[in-house]
Amino acid sequence: MAETKLGSQTIDMPRVIFGTGTLGNLFVELTDDVKLAISKQWFSGDHATAVVDTAGKYGAGLALEVIGNNLRAIDADPNRVVISNKLGWKRVPLTTPEPTFEPGAWVGLKHDAVQCISYDGILECWEQGEELLGPGFSSQLLSVHDPDEYLTAAKDEDDRDRRFADILDAYSALAELRDQGKCWGVGVGSKDWKAIAEIDEHVKLDWVMLANSLTIHRHPKDLLDFVADLHRRKVLIFNSAVFHAGYMVGGDSFDYGNLDPSNAGDAKVIDYRDRFFQLCEKHEVKPAAACVEFALSPPGVAAIALSSSKPSRVTSNIELANARLPEAFWADAKRIGLVHADYQYL
Repeated sequence: MAETKLGSQTIDMPRVIFGTGTLGNLFVELTDDVKLAISKQWFSGDHATAVVDTAGKYGAGLALEVIGNNLRAIDADPNRVVISNKLGWKRVPLTTPEPTFEPGAWVGLKHDAVQCISYDGILECWEQGEELLGPGFSSQLLSVHDPDEYLTAAKDEDDRDRRFADILDAYSALAELRDQGKCWGVGVGSKDWKAIAEIDEHVKLDWVMLANSLTIHRHPKDLLDFVADLHRRKVLIFNSAVFHAGYMVGGDSFDYGNLDPSNAGDAKVIDYRDRFFQLCEKHEVKPAAACVEFALSPPGVAAIALSSSKPSRVTSNIELANARLPEAFWADAKRIGLVHADYQYL
């Protein structure tokens, strides 16, 4: 932990931010008791503050409801909880057999969600999010959810320009909430870090969350230069999705898609993981520990977002973030090309 300026406040920043997709029934419908046990574990470490990352998109608002209910059930101190809410999706009635957003990702939902990225839309999402959290708790950190995907859906350049204007309008609304003291800080999270850089040129950001971008497998120089620039400007950096949707710790899906061994690019990813696992076995290192230590290594990265569907995994995630691997492991990783040879932070 370290005292960290987070927007308008200074907190003892933990190394792990708790993701909450599973509380919104991402891929699996956990029981209420398991979800409550997960929330209890947020306070199991020696950190003074629990930072929780959520979104209106997570279960069409279900995660927000569960967070508020669980925090009240365990009588959590609101002064020990920081909630980051990614805005842009609003709960609506479910009128079809299954939700229409992200088919196949969310299980057992009773609501649907629609995208609302505009000045008024973001304010509606924020108001709904506060209602779903319920009494006693509110979102201190606000952002627009996955603006890169919103831009990628553009039909042509004119449509992209309109969509980018929508995003800037949404950030105007968030800036007003910040100026009114209704949140601590405004940020942006994205799987495409270049979308963050584009928004950063127009918006005063207090923090950014990188996803699938700054990892042991993927750490291009231009991204590292951007991270260094954010650090110089005192923009806080969070890292997330550093296992590439679980692939780097043994899963089948890479960045939420399947790999084809006959495809040259996919074959390189498969070969990378094979060599990575061999190196971890040689040094008796857990692949997850290597992924996490790398993700936290660049200056300016304050914390890593990790999710779990098991209460026991919450504690082990905290342990991962505080582990230190042998220098020989990183030397070998550079020697065999798993990490860029000139990477200076390990």
